[in-house]
Amino acid sequence: MVDDVLIIGASLAGLRCATGLRRAGFVGRIVLAGDEPHRPYDRPPLSKQYLAGEWDADRVQLTPEDKWDELDLEFCSGLHAVHLDPATRTVVFEDGSSLSGEALVLATGARPRHLPGTEKNERVHVLRTLHDASALRDVLATEACQVVVIGAGFIGAEVAATARQLGHQVTMIEAATAPMERGLGSEIGAICGQLHVDEGVDLRLSTGVNNVEGSDPAVKIELTDESEIEADVVVVGIGVVPNTEWLEGCGLAIDDGVVADEFCAVAEGIYAAGDVVRWPNPKFGDELMRVEHWENAVEQGGYVARRIMGVETEAFAPVPWFWSDQYSHKLQLAGRPRGTDQMEIIDGSVDEKRFAAVFGREGRLTGVFGLNRPRHVMQYRALINEGASWQDALDFAQGT
Repeated sequence: MVDDVLIIGASLAGLRCATGLRRAGFVGRIVLAGDEPHRPYDRPPLSKQYLAGEWDADRVQLTPEDKWDELDLEFCSGLHAVHLDPATRTVVFEDGSSLSGEALVLATGARPRHLPGTEKNERVHVLRTLHDASALRDVLATEACQVVVIGAGFIGAEVAATARQLGHQVTMIEAATAPMERGLGSEIGAICGQLHVDEGVDLRLSTGVNNVEGSDPAVKIELTDESEIEADVVVVGIGVVPNTEWLEGCGLAIDDGVVADEFCAVAEGIYAAGDVVRWPNPKFGDELMRVEHWENAVEQGGYVARRIMGVETEAFAPVPWFWSDQYSHKLQLAGRPRGTDQMEIIDGSVDEKRFAAVFGREGRLTGVFGLNRPRHVMQYRALINEGASWQDALDFAQGT
């Protein structure tokens, strides 16, 4: 049993690892180090309630003050990791300081992708951190403006919905033929896109961005269809990059994240959790996956805590699950579907915007998507967890 644990990354996965250790009876030293100045906070509300001005910064904190004290953590903020020595489990930070632990947890998360050349343009925003959300919220709280969202994934779609509900004119640009086409396919993706069109969003599909320039009085965006649009505010939502640069050259396997085994271990005494890690999930044929969902960070952080305590013997094999609130609609996805999977709507009505659809591949149930159908998503998530076949899913639909 180790006596001290060092957790690098003070977001959801790192905090859940710390709380999991305490809940499992760990009485040793826990150091939680992060590069932001804030205590761990919840990211999902940043693109919705916080961005809309409905919540303040205190409400997105993950742990109330009284509960925080109970965790008995050594919290180190504003520390940017630059090097790891796996042999001694020592982390060196940008300011020259260092920390080490008998057990080390890597939970450094990911950062948003930028469009090249726009990083210093004050009118071009990304949304990942509380700082990002605060800066964008300040802009959207002013008079009505023209907002352009580049990328129609979940973050882009949530920002577009929030901006539209605040009364702004919104254009959403997506390079694929439908939003979220890669994971949901063109048919379900088109339905998700229509939710925005119905609310007055100008949705541009099969359209990329050639160039973004200028800032005063507006940003000019040149599109691949040779058209040009202007924006007062641009929000880039084109995915994230795992924060692994500081691990380069230290001997750990890096491939779109730090690579772990099925027990979330990356080396002797070193574990990883959250958006930064890829691991073979036996639930999906040992597919090496990196999952950027809230639920996964919660589960994986807690799992690593149990591994450190020696009370967890099974491999980490969750069924990924994700939700998104857009306008008055709740979108939920469970499993690991691909856009090329077989798909069938098994309940509800597309026209009424209340339905559930299942996905299958090679005779297996791979995923379920629900639009305002939470019960069905949870039911089919359980079937995926059981390893149900495609036919099992169809038969279940007939019996519900």
